[in-house]
Amino acid sequence: MRYRYLGNTGIEVSVHCLGAMMFGAAGNPDHDDCVRVVHAALDAGINFVDTADMYSAGESEEIVGRALRGRRDDVVLATKVHFPMGEGPNRRGNSRRWIVRAVEDSLRRLGTDWIDLYQVHRPDRHTDVEETLGALTDLVRAGKIRTFGCSTFPPSEIVEAHHVAERRGLYRFRTEQPPYSLLARGAETELLPVCRRYGMGVLTWSPLAWGFLSGRYRRGAAVDLTSGRPRLAPHRFDPSLPGNAAKYDAVEELAALAEETGCTLPELAVAFAAAHPAVTSVIIGPRTMEQLTSLLAGASLALDDDVLDRVDEIVPPGTDLYRVDSAWTPPALADPALRRRPPADRAAG
Repeated sequence: MRYRYLGNTGIEVSVHCLGAMMFGAAGNPDHDDCVRVVHAALDAGINFVDTADMYSAGESEEIVGRALRGRRDDVVLATKVHFPMGEGPNRRGNSRRWIVRAVEDSLRRLGTDWIDLYQVHRPDRHTDVEETLGALTDLVRAGKIRTFGCSTFPPSEIVEAHHVAERRGLYRFRTEQPPYSLLARGAETELLPVCRRYGMGVLTWSPLAWGFLSGRYRRGAAVDLTSGRPRLAPHRFDPSLPGNAAKYDAVEELAALAEETGCTLPELAVAFAAAHPAVTSVIIGPRTMEQLTSLLAGASLALDDDVLDRVDEIVPPGTDLYRVDSAWTPPALADPALRRRPPADRAAG
């Protein structure tokens, strides 16, 4: 396993990051099995583990904490804050009030005194980013976290956050965690260049496009929309929907390219994300030991320019055939009032 510097933090992390979203009730409810997966990943050279407080309502953090007992000093541990954690209007978001409470809850579940990378899981339009950066800066100074970053932030909000940090003398976002895959290349247009400009580390999520690049979903094959990932979001997989045709067509071409290259489609997908110069680490999120083993088998795969040129022909740079970041919608798209003038002010004359 190779290692890269996490932006300008001076922290070295493995090019594969172990994602723990599938540990717990939302994926694998067998804690012992999940612990074995973590240990196998560490034994293979992975030193970067990413989870979040909301994954299986905190269960994932508890599993990761148990798995890291006795090995904590050798691991760069990342978790996140933002999504609801129980009832009540103030048990969510990016306010100082919630962040200060949430970090203590995460530390307890993880069984550790510090978090290496604390990430804001999504933007919060109800909270001034200065409030968020101020709280995170204080947590660094208190030794609760070592550094902090953001996840699935649009480029404009990253730039704004850096300007606010500079003006107010606050610490700044050091990393970004965006969705990025063979089918979701929109990050290449602005986000990844912005991260390079600011010296930010980038750990990408969903390299298999929420399972679409796992090899299980092929054109002409029946898709069970009542189980697995398709059950959670059938509109993303239903081959009868016109918008999905381009995805299935691309998967067929990419699968053929993987076969010509001598690798599996998932191996091609992970190697593609790792090849971008802005990307530090690619999050792999296995549910089982078998899935981890199959993903690690492609760790040494380096795609040459001919293969990457073929990828560009199948899915042009900057193209999103598959959007997986629907957990947060920019206010300008979500709120019609931000896209429509008052009726009396819409006419040109």
